[in-house]
Amino acid sequence: MNPREVFAEEGVVHLPNALSSRTLALAEAAYEWSLAHPGPGASRLPNRSTGLFYQDLANPKAFAAYDALIRQPDILDCVRSVWRTEDVWFMYEQVFKKSGEETRRTPWHQDTSYLPVMGQDLVVMWMSFEPVELAATLEFVARSHQGPLYDGSSFDVSDDTAPLYGDGSMPRLPDIEADRSCFRILSWATKPGDVVMFHPSVLHGGGATHGDQVRRTLSLRFFGKDAVIAARPGRRRRLSEPVRNRHDQANPDEHPLTRMREGKVGAPFRDPAFPRLSQ
Repeated sequence: MNPREVFAEEGVVHLPNALSSRTLALAEAAYEWSLAHPGPGASRLPNRSTGLFYQDLANPKAFAAYDALIRQPDILDCVRSVWRTEDVWFMYEQVFKKSGEETRRTPWHQDTSYLPVMGQDLVVMWMSFEPVELAATLEFVARSHQGPLYDGSSFDVSDDTAPLYGDGSMPRLPDIEADRSCFRILSWATKPGDVVMFHPSVLHGGGATHGDQVRRTLSLRFFGKDAVIAARPGRRRRLSEPVRNRHDQANPDEHPLTRMREGKVGAPFRDPAFPRLSQ
């Protein structure tokens, strides 16, 4: 099967040697910019030791810093290789850093549990700036993007399945680590220049780091024409109210994801602040 067929069927595909040296350098520079300019979403995730498990995501000031990267032809080629649509928008960036003493495994979760979006044309492009061995890489439950959508993980150090919302609107995450044999788990060892493309509704989780290991990873998230606003617990605006229109004055310090959380369910997932990469 070609990458588009694999992505549709399994929800994830590995693209080795997908990025040029120039694009990889731009990606690393963007990643370092994020570390040097923490946004509102920056946090040190709960860990069982003193090792660093750091993340930052959806910094409203990152659009300018990431613009050259996301417009590289090989970035767009990767996205187009898994979709049938030509329409591509950039949603947001997410950076992770694990270092120091042992860090915990990234709990199994689905990204769409945290995001006010649904659609087929959604993709996360994951890359690492260090080689990642198979035992420590990101793992995926094949075909789990086809449903159901589970409650998010709250990243509780005592229980990886502890729910984010806990209001009963979504089922609790399965305890995959309790019996991995019940799931068809996919993973690949990766090296710099490789990317893993996955639908954000695929269940996925990452390996721990040990000793003096450092793992720097970057995720870029994109959406296409069929993406619409989805209901998630904790929405701040009544569902009947319309999404902000193109002529409203947007707050430059507010990420467009925030405005999408306040929009009308089922409306197109659009905001003029999301960079459009092709049409």
